[in-house]
Amino acid sequence: MVHVNVRPQTPSRLALPAICLGYFMVILDATAVNLSLPALGRDLGGGVGALQWVVDGYTLTFAALLLTAGSLGDRYGARRVFCGGLGLFVVASAACGLAPGAATLVAARLVQGAAAAVLVPCSLALVRAAYEDPGARARAVGVWGGVAGVAAASGPVIGGVLTQAVSWRLVFFVNVPIGLAALLMTRRHVPSAGGHGRPGFDLPAQATVIAALGVLTFALIEARTEGWAAPFILGGFAAAALLIAVFIVLEHRSAGAMLPLGLFRDRAFAGGSAIGLLINLGFYGQLFVISLYFQNTRHMSPVAAGLALLPEGLVVSLASLLSGRVTDRAGTRPTMLAGLCAGAAGLFGLMVAGPHVSYAVLVVPLMAAGFGMAFTMPAATTTVVEAAPADRAGVASGAINTGRQVGSTIGVALVGTLAVSTGLPTAMAVAAVAFLLGAVLAAVAVPRTAGRVAG
Repeated sequence: MVHVNVRPQTPSRLALPAICLGYFMVILDATAVNLSLPALGRDLGGGVGALQWVVDGYTLTFAALLLTAGSLGDRYGARRVFCGGLGLFVVASAACGLAPGAATLVAARLVQGAAAAVLVPCSLALVRAAYEDPGARARAVGVWGGVAGVAAASGPVIGGVLTQAVSWRLVFFVNVPIGLAALLMTRRHVPSAGGHGRPGFDLPAQATVIAALGVLTFALIEARTEGWAAPFILGGFAAAALLIAVFIVLEHRSAGAMLPLGLFRDRAFAGGSAIGLLINLGFYGQLFVISLYFQNTRHMSPVAAGLALLPEGLVVSLASLLSGRVTDRAGTRPTMLAGLCAGAAGLFGLMVAGPHVSYAVLVVPLMAAGFGMAFTMPAATTTVVEAAPADRAGVASGAINTGRQVGSTIGVALVGTLAVSTGLPTAMAVAAVAFLLGAVLAAVAVPRTAGRVAG
């Protein structure tokens, strides 16, 4: 018998940069737009509610379509679906930049979010396919998260500079050359990954989850003006809960479920997905409120506000890269616990923010909040992806990223509404509690050895 040693195929050096460039664009757009909100509101009209929809129109479709996008990537091939998402994102970004009014902009943001939903799970599935060794994969996921950190760090500054120097429209137009470069690099340097061909487009479940998230988001945003106890708002929350229950029933009965519920029997998969939701709820809720606080309360220019957020963003970049290396050595649970506790401390520290508080007092809490989110996110992602079968990498990525985007949607709506109705300290306290709940889940649900490479 002849033994043939089959070495894993070494990916092109440009494969990971190509994959990460599309993800960079998605996060850049999500964070850069925050610093353009006041100027955008002045040009197109609308109050805080309209601005929340500019942000949440993106995250809503992002969250609602991630599961289907992940299953489509598993079925038809991650690279093919990823390239389609890049093309759609470029077109939607151009439409955002050309929008004549708030309604048109929100509609274009919905399409942009749909394209982002395609890009994120497929990018992570491509990373998993390219790196067969778990340790190398954990480091690659750390780089993937680090790229998001760079985008988060540069987004506010780029958004502020472009808005102040030219127009908020350029914040969207900048995606066009980035997206085209990512498309060209992906086609040239990322190997094609074949799909399994199984059915995966569960239309009734998809429609149900979109409706559930839409109703929930609408109720959270409108609670600011209608009141949390208003019958209309309570009815919205009840309808969202009913639709989620219907979604679960549909997935139990479906032969080609969009989200196989059996995956959640694994505690690490379920816990990691929930942690993803909680860290985004706290962090992006904080980012929305603090961006408006610097400009509306402290009367900073867009550029000054972007620079004020820079310490948080820079720590996000460094912590994401560090997280992959620590996860490789120590495992995902201690990495997440450290990040979640640091993030909670930072968010509690931001409760002191006010019109006359020195900026220097806010720097350390901002950095702690950014560190906590970024140090936790790659570890949580690794936990979920490693807990799923290899041919379900797209669905697994879709699950945690759906949780994260649902968290972002709820965070912007809930924390933003609380900041207006009850004050910034209460809003920051709620964001901090979300991180603490995540720490409890990490301690209870994630095994000690999850994500750790033996030897």
